[in-house]
Amino acid sequence: MRVVLLGPPGAGKGTQAPLLAEKLGVPMAASGDLFRDHRRRDTELGRMARTYMDRGALVPDEVTIRMVMEWIDETAKSRGFLLDGFPRTVAQADALAREMEDRGGIDRVLYIRVPSGELIRRLSGRLTCGSCRTVYNLDTSPPNTPEVCDKCGGTVVQREDDKPEAVRRRLQVYADETEPLVEYYRDKGILAEVDGVGPVDAVNRALEAALSGKEAQSGVYRG
Repeated sequence: MRVVLLGPPGAGKGTQAPLLAEKLGVPMAASGDLFRDHRRRDTELGRMARTYMDRGALVPDEVTIRMVMEWIDETAKSRGFLLDGFPRTVAQADALAREMEDRGGIDRVLYIRVPSGELIRRLSGRLTCGSCRTVYNLDTSPPNTPEVCDKCGGTVVQREDDKPEAVRRRLQVYADETEPLVEYYRDKGILAEVDGVGPVDAVNRALEAALSGKEAQSGVYRG
């Protein structure tokens, strides 16, 4: 299957994406991971992205789309794939649809829905390992030793964009730029909506149920 996973910051996409990819037996990618990989390898696309990222500007859609399609052509091919948090805008979705027209299109879009108050609570307590990028939460899943990653021993910190005021700004940007994709894909009949409040395994079961349905349903899948 060719799947897109959507949801606001803090919805749990980063946790659920690898679980779903493993279930489907397909590779997965997020645009942020692709940016970092291209920068690390100092590719032409990486250098183009760097000129924008280093001054805090948005990377143009055409650069992002080229990265995604290159990854699909080189890594996913006919195996299917899962895109985590991409596309982010209707313009990107239109570009992706054009590029995928001869590749079978997108099969299903899964939207993880979480109320804004819960998102603020989750993100404001989120901590991230600076080395391996493992995510913790002060309330629900803190590291065993304060500020030390359980997996790699790296330093665990709260990112600037996870502080309360930054969280509210991120959610507003999401509402303005990305939330319109929900109706965009619903109109195409491939959107399935999943309740993202609850234990990880319950949300995962709901996502798997949404994937297994022959057609995207108008209701909300719950674990």
